[in-house]
Amino acid sequence: MATARKRQVSLVDTKYYHCISRCVRRAFLCGDDNVTGKSYEHRRQWVEDKLLELAQVFCIDVCAYAVMNNHTHVVLYVDDAKANRLNDKAILIRWHKLFKGTLLTQKYLQGDKLDKAQQFFLNRTIADYRERLADISWFMRVLNEDIARKANKEDNCTGRFWEGRFKSQALLDEAALAACMAYVDLNPIRAKMAKTPEDSNHTSVQKRIKAAKEVKQPKQLIRFAGRPRKHMPKGLPFELKSYLELVELTGRCMRADKRGYIEQRSLPILERLKIAPENWLKLTTQFTKVFKGAVGRPNKLDGYYTHLEVKRRTGISHCEKLLG
Repeated sequence: MATARKRQVSLVDTKYYHCISRCVRRAFLCGDDNVTGKSYEHRRQWVEDKLLELAQVFCIDVCAYAVMNNHTHVVLYVDDAKANRLNDKAILIRWHKLFKGTLLTQKYLQGDKLDKAQQFFLNRTIADYRERLADISWFMRVLNEDIARKANKEDNCTGRFWEGRFKSQALLDEAALAACMAYVDLNPIRAKMAKTPEDSNHTSVQKRIKAAKEVKQPKQLIRFAGRPRKHMPKGLPFELKSYLELVELTGRCMRADKRGYIEQRSLPILERLKIAPENWLKLTTQFTKVFKGAVGRPNKLDGYYTHLEVKRRTGISHCEKLLG
């Protein structure tokens, strides 16, 4: 039986989550269907555009993503503090970019005066919307429903497009986050869809590399904030340069003609995260096979499962072996 989503998300322990959505049909979500000869490549842009659009509406940031032939990978950061900071009007404006809202929310935004009863129900609605804007399930629901509607219309059919639920993994520390992001960014290379990170279309690493060439970071993605420090701004706890070098070197090691060994002296980020070089390649090529639940060092897992009141510590042996 699948675990309820509320039993997998604990924002007290981590704001980072890895989500996977898989297409249920034989036909591809994207790519070329060898049976029919039809190309679905244009759908990759649908997914990427919608994903980055939602990141501007929800209080959820995109850390990494890759749009594959029959599934998508997304690493998300839930900014619930931002959702709590926004005023009522800002919450409604954001929600109305996605849905029509209610008659009361429309009246409120138009400046109409509400009586006490109407204000009471409006406040409850705003509270619901505020919670949804920092909810991974709502984010993935809006993303997947939009793509499913477009695909069904294009295919002139009805029915389920995605598997019943998306899969999610809690990323409990920097090591888990770095490994998962690299795993996601290198998916096209591992699937032999691209030769280099910059050639990996519809991935976050390609978007970051393009921006880096202009000495920028893409606005649609959460920023790299550098190494953790006392007054840490919002952002990924790594240096962009180190991460891109790490992805590039790992990608070269995964190529069939270059089964290289990652030298620890070449990867300072691994030293800081205390990940053994011999474990890194396994982490970044078999992440979802090795880890079925939350990912992090044993002490982080204990706190996570305690907060969720879960007795079974899924995957703790792998975390101890590869991250411990």
